[in-house]
Amino acid sequence: MSRALLAVWLTVLFLVASPLAAQVEGGPDYAAWEKLATQAEELTGDEETTDEQLATTRAAVVDWRGKFQQAQNTNSGRISTVKEQLDALGPAPAEGKSEDEDVAARRSELQEQLSTLQAPRLKAVEAFSRADALVKQIDEITDARQAIELATLSPSPLAPSSWGVAMTDALKLGEGVGGEVGQLADSEVWPRLRPRLPQAVAYLVVALFLLTYGRSWVQSLPSRMSARASEHSRAVVAFIVSLGQIILPMVGLYLAIRAIKATGLPGEWTLPFLDALPAAGVILFGGGWLARQLFPARVINYETLNMEDRPRQRARRMTTSLAAVFAIHHVLSRGVLPLSGIYERIGDPVMRVPLEINQGAVSVWHYVLLVGAAVALFRLGKALRTLKHGAAGANQTYRHKTLSVAGLLTRIVVVIAVLIGALGFINLANMLVWPWTLTLALIGLLILLQDFIADFFNMVKRGEEGARDGLGPLLIGFALVILSIPLFMVIWGARRTDLAEYWGTFERGFSVSGITISPGGVLAFLLVFGIGYMVTRGVQSALRSSVLPKTRLDAGGQNAVVSGLGYVGIFLAGLLAITSAGIDLSSLAFIAGALGVGIGFGMQNIVSNFVSGIILLIERPISVGDWISAGGQQGIVKRISVRSTQVETFDKTEVIVPNSDLISQPVTNWTRHNQTGRIIIPIGVAYGSDTRKVERILTEIIEDQPIVTIDPPPAVLFRGFGADSLDFEIRAVLSDVTAGLGVTSEVCHQIAERFAAEGVEIPFAQRDIWLRNPEALRGEKAGPKSGPEDDTENQPVAFEKRPAGEPATVKDPRIAFDDADGGDAGPDSGGGEGGGDR
Repeated sequence: MSRALLAVWLTVLFLVASPLAAQVEGGPDYAAWEKLATQAEELTGDEETTDEQLATTRAAVVDWRGKFQQAQNTNSGRISTVKEQLDALGPAPAEGKSEDEDVAARRSELQEQLSTLQAPRLKAVEAFSRADALVKQIDEITDARQAIELATLSPSPLAPSSWGVAMTDALKLGEGVGGEVGQLADSEVWPRLRPRLPQAVAYLVVALFLLTYGRSWVQSLPSRMSARASEHSRAVVAFIVSLGQIILPMVGLYLAIRAIKATGLPGEWTLPFLDALPAAGVILFGGGWLARQLFPARVINYETLNMEDRPRQRARRMTTSLAAVFAIHHVLSRGVLPLSGIYERIGDPVMRVPLEINQGAVSVWHYVLLVGAAVALFRLGKALRTLKHGAAGANQTYRHKTLSVAGLLTRIVVVIAVLIGALGFINLANMLVWPWTLTLALIGLLILLQDFIADFFNMVKRGEEGARDGLGPLLIGFALVILSIPLFMVIWGARRTDLAEYWGTFERGFSVSGITISPGGVLAFLLVFGIGYMVTRGVQSALRSSVLPKTRLDAGGQNAVVSGLGYVGIFLAGLLAITSAGIDLSSLAFIAGALGVGIGFGMQNIVSNFVSGIILLIERPISVGDWISAGGQQGIVKRISVRSTQVETFDKTEVIVPNSDLISQPVTNWTRHNQTGRIIIPIGVAYGSDTRKVERILTEIIEDQPIVTIDPPPAVLFRGFGADSLDFEIRAVLSDVTAGLGVTSEVCHQIAERFAAEGVEIPFAQRDIWLRNPEALRGEKAGPKSGPEDDTENQPVAFEKRPAGEPATVKDPRIAFDDADGGDAGPDSGGGEGGGDR
C-alpha cells in the first residue's frame, strides 16, 4: 500500500512540479527536485518496485536532467566577460610578491563576481550528475530484470506433459474462436448483420480481387514496365514498381479486415488476431518482396547477388517460408502467446484472447514455430555460404563477404537456439532466432537500397560511365548503414529510452584530454573549415587568372605565390574551425608535443619533403618550366607540390622527385635564368691532315648556325694527338640550349659534307694483331723448312727452341712478338691495344 501511495505521490509531484519549475526565474526549482530525487532513490532501492513505477520515475528524472543541462549555460556571457577582464589584469602575483593596490582590489572584485556568476552553474552541474546517476541506476535495474526474464527456465517442449496441455489449450482456443465465427448460423444475429452485409461484401470482394488477380498482376509489372523504360532508368523504374508487391496486397488485407469487422461478429477471441494481421501482412508480403528482389527467378537488369541457380532458388524459397512462419509467430504472439520479446520492450500495447495458457503449452507452441524458422534459416544460411566462392570465379565484393559470414553465423545461431529451446529456455531461444531473422532482412534491405541509390545516380547522369560506382552513391550508402544502427539496436532489444539516452550522450559529447567533442562542435568545425577552404580556393583562382598575369612575376613566381597563399589559407581555416568548435587550443599542447615526437620519428621523411617544398617555393632554385637534371633524370618541371616535384622527361614519362632530393643533392638547372647554353662537339681527322685548313672549315660551319651567339663567339680548338686521329673540338654558346641536339646534328652533317669535298679524311680505328705461339693455331711442329733463303714474303715462320717454361723466339722478320716479361715489341704495337688478344 505504501509503495502504491509513493508511486501516486511521485506522479503528482512530477506533473505539478515540472511546470512550476519552468516558471521559476533564475533556474530550476531545486527544492522540488530534491523531493523527486529522494523519492526516486527510495523506489530504486525497493526490489518490489514495478516496471511501470520505474518507467514513470525515469521519465521524470530525465525531464529534470534536461533542465539542469540547460541551466549549466546560465550567465555564460557574463562569465566570459569577467574572465577576459581578469586576463587583462595580467597573471596574479606569485606567492610572497605583491602588486599595485588598485589592481589587487580590482582583481578581488572580479574574482568575487566570477564566483557569484558561476554558483548557479555549479549547482546545476551537481544536480545534473545526480539525475544522470539515477537514470543509469534505473536502466541497470531494468536490464537486470530483462536478463532474468530471458534466462527463465520453462517446461521443456519435448516433454509429453507439455504436449498434452498444448493440445488441450489449442482445443480451448479453437472453441473460443469457433464460437464467434459460428454466430453466422445463429438466426438472431442475421437481423443485426443484414444492414452491414452490403458494406462487408463490397470490402471482401475488392480484397479478394487484390489478393488474387491484383497480386499476380503486380508481380509481373516490374518486368513489363522496365521493358518500356530507357536503359539507364530501367533499374529505378523496376524497383519503384516492385514496391506495389507490398502495397497492393496490404490494401487487400486491410479491406479484408474491414470486411470482417464490419459484420460486428469479431469479439474478444478474434479481435486480437485481426489487430495483429496488418503487421503480419507486412512481414509476409515484405519477406516475399525481399526474396524476389535478392534472389530473383529471372534477372531483369542485373544480379544483385552473384549466385548459382540452385542456391538462388533455395534462398528464395527459404526466405518466403521464413516470412510465412514469422507472420504466424507474430499473430500468435500478439494474440495468445505471452512473449518476453521486442513487442513489450518497444512499448506497443498487446491485446490477447481471454485464455490462460499453460506455460508448457507456451513452450510447445513457441518451439514448433522456432523449429520451423530454424529449418528455413539453416537452409538459407547454407545458400548464402555459396557467395564465398561465387559463380564462374566472379570477383568477390563486400556484400558477398558480409552475407557469406552471415550465412555461417546463421547456421550456428539456429543450432544453438534449437538446443537451448529444447532445454526449456524458450525466451532466450526466441531472442536469438527472431531478431537474427530481422537482422538478415535489414541487411538485405540495405543492399537493395544501396543498389537503388546507385541506379538513381546512373539515371540522373543518363548512363555516364562510372556513375553507379561514384563517390556520391558510396557516401549515401555509407550514411544509410550508419542511420540503420538504431534499427539494429531496436531489433536486439534496445528500448526507446535507451535510444534517447544514447542520443543524449552523443549530443552532449564526450571529452578527450580535456577537449569536448559534440555533434554541434563537429558540424561547426566542418562548416567553418569548408567555407574557409572554398574562400581560399576562390582567392587562388582569382589571383591565378586575373591579378598575377598582370604583374611582372614569371610563371614560377606566380605558382609560388598561389601555393603559399593556399597553405596560409588552409591553416587559417583550420584554426578558425577549431576555435568555432569550442576547442581550447591550450589543451592541445600535450597532444601537439606527442604529435611532434611522433612526427620526428615516424614521419620525418614526409616532414622533410614538406619543408623542402616550402623552401623550393620561397627560394625558387627551380620553377615550373625549367629544364633540370636531378637524380640521373632530365626533363621539364611541370608541378611543384608540398611533398614532391613532377618532372616530365624528354621521352614523355612522368618522374616524381621528392623535394628533399632537390634540396640535399646537386641539381643542374639548364634554363633557370636564361635559355643560353654551351655545346661541345668533338671531331677527329687523320694524321697528315692540314690542321689549319681543318680549323678554318670547322669555324665556317659553326659560325653559319643561326642560334650560335656572337658574344661569346664560337671556338675551334686543336685538343691534341690521339691514338688514331688528330683531335679537334667545337665549342659554341647557343641562344636556346634546348635546341642543342638539333644544332649538333646539323653541324655533323655539314662537317661530313665539307670534309668529303675538301679531301679531309675522318679516320677510324685500326689495330695490328701480334700472335704468340702461332704453331698452336696451325697445329704444326715448329722448325725450319726448305726454300729460297731470300724470299722472306713466302718463308714460313721459324721458331727457336728454348728450355721449358720460356717462350720460343721467332726467326721470321715479318712478325714481332712480345718479350718475355710481356712488354710490347716494335714501334707499331698499337699501344698494347691488341697485345692481350689470342
